[in-house]
Amino acid sequence: MQSSPAAQPVDVDVLVVGAGQAGLSAAYHLRRRGFVPLGLDGLPSAGPDDGASPGDQRTFVVLDGAPAPGGAWQFRWPSLTMAQTHAVHDLPGLALDPGDPRESASTAVGRYFGAYEQLNDLRVLRPVGVREVRDDPGSGALLVEATTPDGPVTWRARTLVNATGTWTKPFWPWYPGRETFAGRQLHTHDFGAAEDFAGRRVVVVGGGASATQFLLQIAPHAASTTWVTRREPVWVGGPFDEDRGRDAVALVDERTRAGLAPESVVSVTGLPLTPVYEAGIASGVLRRLPMFSRVVPDGVAWDPGVRPDGVTHQGADVILWATGFRAALDHLGPLGLRGPGGGIVMDGPTVVADPRVQLVGYGPSASTIGANRAGREAVRSVLRVLDGAVLRAPVMSVAAVAPVAPGPA
Repeated sequence: MQSSPAAQPVDVDVLVVGAGQAGLSAAYHLRRRGFVPLGLDGLPSAGPDDGASPGDQRTFVVLDGAPAPGGAWQFRWPSLTMAQTHAVHDLPGLALDPGDPRESASTAVGRYFGAYEQLNDLRVLRPVGVREVRDDPGSGALLVEATTPDGPVTWRARTLVNATGTWTKPFWPWYPGRETFAGRQLHTHDFGAAEDFAGRRVVVVGGGASATQFLLQIAPHAASTTWVTRREPVWVGGPFDEDRGRDAVALVDERTRAGLAPESVVSVTGLPLTPVYEAGIASGVLRRLPMFSRVVPDGVAWDPGVRPDGVTHQGADVILWATGFRAALDHLGPLGLRGPGGGIVMDGPTVVADPRVQLVGYGPSASTIGANRAGREAVRSVLRVLDGAVLRAPVMSVAAVAPVAPGPA
């Protein structure tokens, strides 16, 4: 859908795309800096504490493609409880009430995010889908093409904070023979309930928290479960506290600053060795096998010598790919932010090639661990751009990001 040629762009100082944890953190810090949220008509929708008229203050808007508050959490499978989440860190200025650990994460986090939006008067516009962001040479701003329930809207933003996360970009690795499999294949993105796998032989691919949670839920219902990963999982004892979280974020941040492909935070935190996981290991459900060599019509196969037990074939009715997600950045394509290696060179949340663009929920802030800090740092960078302290000029001292190698964890 194209915007009408007669439609005038809506001017805004800062446009935030996405209302997950990183996007809400950025909006919170914009509010604290005195920015006023805009409505779709381009006028400040001043709240009781603003006392602003058009032109008095700097403006921002948060566009969210989801139908309700909650970010990607609202789409998580219903059986994922708060007790099973790796960690949901507090948003700035409002602690998360732990509540009932048996409550579904989609419900609890959605309620928390909604309360946060109201408390801080962030006035998120939804559902609004951002289709494209491109340069406006005449103004030096960014043109943001969006779709709303009432039709297309074009925003003209001086700066952009992109917080679109990864949920809409599930990663399906290619393996020989995958297209020949006669059973069902699905991704974490499409997981529903463990009961759906009753009586089935299930192969779970991936070494993250989702894979282990799926295995423990599916095993009581399935005829059999098989867990395969590319790398041996790392089990880590002790509580996952703030210090460990900060250390993990620092490791991922170091990679993006060095121009390397960002890795997930969980890849450097390891898997928590909780009593539940210890029981899963003892029962054999969490017995990890090397990654299969190929997919065959009736299951998966290993080359001779790959498995220590010498087995070369496992029959399967279902392959569940718990292989993670990739950053949802297609709408930024017209800006040409990616380097020759296919990645984006970052300096903190700032895109080196175009400092008008801040990426939060990317690299070190892709987890809730780093999202709050990224929102705060993004707003600091935004202020430098708006105040004219940052010139748009590529920095060539950092190597281009290498492409992410295909394959599960």
